[in-house]
Amino acid sequence: MSNIISRPDWHIPESEVTPESVYRDRRKFLKETGFLGAAALLAQACSSKPEPIDSSVQQVTDEKLATTYNNFYEFTTSKTKVVDMVGGFQIDPWSVEIGGLCENPRAVSAADLIKEYGEEERVYRFRCVEAWGMTVPWLGFPLSKIIEAANPKAEAKFVKFITALNPDEMPGVLRRPNYPWPYTEGLTIEEAMHELSFVATGMYGKPMPKQNGAPIRTVIPWKYGYKSIKSIVAIEFTKEQPKTLWETLSPREYPFESNVEPQIPHPRWSQASHRVLGSNTRVPTLPYNGYAEQVANLYG
Repeated sequence: MSNIISRPDWHIPESEVTPESVYRDRRKFLKETGFLGAAALLAQACSSKPEPIDSSVQQVTDEKLATTYNNFYEFTTSKTKVVDMVGGFQIDPWSVEIGGLCENPRAVSAADLIKEYGEEERVYRFRCVEAWGMTVPWLGFPLSKIIEAANPKAEAKFVKFITALNPDEMPGVLRRPNYPWPYTEGLTIEEAMHELSFVATGMYGKPMPKQNGAPIRTVIPWKYGYKSIKSIVAIEFTKEQPKTLWETLSPREYPFESNVEPQIPHPRWSQASHRVLGSNTRVPTLPYNGYAEQVANLYG
């Protein structure tokens, strides 16, 4: 009987990932990550002509940066203020409604989903449509587990996701009454079933921070970040392509598919490169955010 474990081709070997003890200790992190680590990025930020770095190298972003620079418009449009505005956001208890065109609809708590499916760690690149990026160690489980348990009907072609809408706890909602709340996103069934599609329940070895989408969110690493919806309260299987918040507001800027495609510019800026979070260093953006070998076949 063989003890050999076969890893998928997107798997990042443990030897190439910053150890947990390092990325939790900033001083040690700065000392040990080397030329492509945070110390080099900070040094380059002070240079008028930063050295280019290889965008295929996955260096875990400093935890403080990843958890204090967040888009969460339900609270505020200021990325650096979200962390200070989520204290009153109640995430326990938390229920997720799973329904629509499926054989096994149910309401289930986020805690029970974790108990049912367990947690694994995956290090993924994350690319924002605003042309900045980071690399994060997420905790969670494959999205396919939820889909398989729900057993979608044959006519279900899409998966719709809905974020919590609690205006009393989310002041940004009332400040933007023209937005089509609640925040809604969607994927095709094939995209949602892909092995890279992930339900994240934590990051950096800890439960998910509220500002990053607690208690449960998706991470779809080959798409722009707004497709990875936060604080999910409902998952619905649909026949028709769901209307999403950003596509409804500006379909030319934020189309439903929204794959990371560096050769296709945003109407207001280039997508050919992006800024490494925490520095002024720009790196070339990779097709499908570096996951082309795994997902390009989804798109013919």
